[in-house]
Amino acid sequence: MSAGCVRWMLSRTVRAVCGGSPGYWTPASRFTICSERSNTIASSWRRSPFSTAADDPEQTLAPKKKKQGPRAHATINTVGRKIPLRQIQVISDTGENLGTMHRADVIRIMDEQGLKLVLLNEHKDPPVYRLMSGKQVHEEQMKLREKQKAKAAPVQVKELTFSSGIAAHDLTTKLKQVESWLEKKHHVRITLRSGRGGPAVNLDTNLEQIVQQMEVMVGFVSKPKAIRDGQAAMCILRPPSAKELSQIEKDKAAASRPVDSGSKAAQSKTSPVSNTDTAGESLQQ
Repeated sequence: MSAGCVRWMLSRTVRAVCGGSPGYWTPASRFTICSERSNTIASSWRRSPFSTAADDPEQTLAPKKKKQGPRAHATINTVGRKIPLRQIQVISDTGENLGTMHRADVIRIMDEQGLKLVLLNEHKDPPVYRLMSGKQVHEEQMKLREKQKAKAAPVQVKELTFSSGIAAHDLTTKLKQVESWLEKKHHVRITLRSGRGGPAVNLDTNLEQIVQQMEVMVGFVSKPKAIRDGQAAMCILRPPSAKELSQIEKDKAAASRPVDSGSKAAQSKTSPVSNTDTAGESLQQ
């Protein structure tokens, strides 16, 4: 086959692939037409519904979930009327277990009694919810906030050291300082060391007696004990808890009751004597 036939067949092939009107084509024109056709095909692919390109208007990306911290769930949030499951386990506002209920019945109770629904445990099957009033929700939220504040605030430990031969005035000043630290919710480490030339015996007992001289109630993280081979004694004080304060009040109330009953009994015993005395005086007259 001659070279002219080969060129003619190649030109016909290029026309069939790239399209266009018959005529004389240069290599540059062939390249331009083919590139335009390839760009047209690529743009059609981008507009295809099967494309995953970012500029596709029909494609909607799922919103990313925010990472929640370890204390994100340490709160009480009401569910409202959007209950995700049909069957849930319900606890009433008085703490009574109502068993498994349909969400329509739960919503009806919420509307009739003006209650709110709070999720307690989502890991059980079915999940556990509780009906609560607005006041109950507010109180629980306040309790959780107080607990979070107590956990978030680091406890500071103050230290105080003095000798067993300290003067009474200086001891009173130091105890006042300890009381001010306890009022600020700090812990206080007190170390009592033996004085120069003084006996190093019963320092733990002496330290306990010093603590008893304080005008405020205290709790112990560590009770007085001997350290440094008996050359010193140490204890760690803390503010009393609410439970300890209530127990102290109960003990005081219980201690005051026998005294009142004893005084009444003493009055009942002395009253007959006074009656007999007055009767005897009247007889003598």
